[in-house]
Amino acid sequence: MADFDYIASASRTISMERDAVDSLLQRLAEPFTIACDTLLQCHGRVVVTGMGKSGHVGRKLAATLASTGTPAFFVHPGEASHGDMGMITAEDVVIALSNSGNTAEVVTLLPLIKRLGAPLISMTGNPQSTLAQAAVANLDTGVEQEACPLNLAPTSSTTTALVMGDALAIALLEARGFSAEDFAFSHPGGSLGRRLLLLVDDIMHAGGSMPLVKPNAPLRDALLEMTRKGLGLTGVIDADGKLAGIFTDGDLRRSLDHNIDFQRASISDVMTRHCKTARSGMLAAEALKIMEDARINGLFVVDTEGRPVGALNMHDLLRAGVV
Repeated sequence: MADFDYIASASRTISMERDAVDSLLQRLAEPFTIACDTLLQCHGRVVVTGMGKSGHVGRKLAATLASTGTPAFFVHPGEASHGDMGMITAEDVVIALSNSGNTAEVVTLLPLIKRLGAPLISMTGNPQSTLAQAAVANLDTGVEQEACPLNLAPTSSTTTALVMGDALAIALLEARGFSAEDFAFSHPGGSLGRRLLLLVDDIMHAGGSMPLVKPNAPLRDALLEMTRKGLGLTGVIDADGKLAGIFTDGDLRRSLDHNIDFQRASISDVMTRHCKTARSGMLAAEALKIMEDARINGLFVVDTEGRPVGALNMHDLLRAGVV
């Protein structure tokens, strides 16, 4: 098969699946609106079911719905016939996927779903099928031909089902006003969750770990404080305990350029006044943005009265996975 044109084969497959997806735009009509309204009015859970490749697509749809504000789970139709029907209640909405619309394991469940009184939404490639006719709304995902040259393996049809499922999930997401913060609560272990949920209070160095000196402290004492605490900075607090300024590694380098007398200078002579700070309760990602915009490597966290309650640097954000 050395002379086989793999690129041509792949290009044909991609083109066929792209055309199949494009054809969905012409079929977005009232049934899609009915399906969305039915799902938004659901007081229970969305139960997704499907057999074979449709089942794989259904699992992905359930996962996408659950992570975008629509509580959902997948039930295997075969298992449903042997006890898992007990997972479905009258308060739920069922989404059933079947390209033919006549898959035996799915069709078997239809009388039971009807008896429960749970609304049924179908996703099929055959609007005249048993499944489509039993649904309150049928989402037509049919294709003229599979990308498989034998027109047998589910390829284009599974792609259109995936895309229609995503369209459904995103329409519901937008209708609910689902936010990035809401999304983070569904993904607390991911990088997005860390960016949207982690507060500066969770990672800052507080109490005795904060490097702090008084304005009249000799510069050498401030350098010792920086070294002991290891954050590359020290804060300067006034008589009221409020942050009066900051001294960093960068300030030290600038002091060397200006030939400062390290034996006689006090920290107030070389500190940066009106320094950038973060507020207690601020997202760590917001603190990162402040540091990036100001091109600094660390800052203090202050309370509403301007008193330092913690300090952090870029290394802390890196360790926390915010960067």
